[in-house]
Amino acid sequence: MSTLQFAKGISRLGTESAFTVLARAQQLAASGQDIINLGIGQPDFRTPEHIVQAGIKALQDGHHGYTPANGLPVLREAVAADLEKRHGAQVNPDNVIVVPGGKPTMFFAVLMFGEEGAEIMYPNPGFPIYESVIKYSGATPVPIALNEENGFAFDADTVLSQITERTRLIIINSPANPTGGVTPKAEIDKLVAGLAKHPQVAILSDEIYSQMLYDGREHVSLLNYPEIRDRLIVLDGWSKTYAMTGWRMGFAVWPDAMVEPVTRLCINDHSCVNASAQFAGLAALTGPQDAVIEMVAQFDDRRKEIVAALNDLPGVTCTDAAGAFYAFPNITQTGLTAAQAQDLFLDKAGVATIAGTSFGAHGEGYVRFSYANSKENILRAIERIRAFL
Repeated sequence: MSTLQFAKGISRLGTESAFTVLARAQQLAASGQDIINLGIGQPDFRTPEHIVQAGIKALQDGHHGYTPANGLPVLREAVAADLEKRHGAQVNPDNVIVVPGGKPTMFFAVLMFGEEGAEIMYPNPGFPIYESVIKYSGATPVPIALNEENGFAFDADTVLSQITERTRLIIINSPANPTGGVTPKAEIDKLVAGLAKHPQVAILSDEIYSQMLYDGREHVSLLNYPEIRDRLIVLDGWSKTYAMTGWRMGFAVWPDAMVEPVTRLCINDHSCVNASAQFAGLAALTGPQDAVIEMVAQFDDRRKEIVAALNDLPGVTCTDAAGAFYAFPNITQTGLTAAQAQDLFLDKAGVATIAGTSFGAHGEGYVRFSYANSKENILRAIERIRAFL
């Protein structure tokens, strides 16, 4: 009989519950049940055709080999140009690192700063991989509580008050998963100003939903704060904006001092990103943006429908999502816990959602609904939940 002994870090590594719920939903669907999936954060649109064709052409043209560990130079140049166009911030292509999706940037940033005795701050409720990887690194996770009454935006004074001599890294995410919250510029200004007193603290700004804002809001990128650029990591990518989740395409802007160590992490971890996918990513950034504009318009339409429908459910209230493609309704008046609601909505109503506690302890009393599904399916799902409640 095996007597294998795993490293202690493996027991500290968490997971992303959306994939567990997806597997359960697919299992129920395979058994013949009609399941509506509002759990997974994946656009229901096809990758735009010109992007697909660019990937195919790259393969046909013979791009079958390794690329530089940090990404094709032409792609990194396109990323820098796109960031300047969207945010007005100048970025050196040498500071751009292309990676397979958004998670490697999170993992590498935490591994670079996380160890026994260190503290890393992260949003809660927030993307579950933040807390998971912090624990894996041996660092102490320090939650930044995001509250409904504050629009699920962080409060700069509270964040600054939590910094100690052991704080190495602060993670922020706006527009946010799972809440759809967007932090106002005034709070970001205040946070950046306060960080002047803490030059030892690095910042990871997860801006993967930066092009998905509503009601005239404009994205505030931390790239526009030169006073922290020497310790700022900005995460972005293609998955959400261009409906390219399966292509595994992400990028980050790293400060000079971190470029060499993160490149070594890339070499040790994945060597480089798939060559043809990088040419598809290049076509996404340099080609027409009509599909992006149309997708965001449809998400906005669905957002209005789902928030209104959720607020009409018994025992449910929902703040107006400001960005991304998630609604995060309060279900405390139903008498259900977040986990109970998730399981019952799936098993009894045939609707896949994600418990708020999958995103941290501060998510209790909430359930995440993704409106990256058709309006018809969203409204059918809400009626099923209404009947169940």
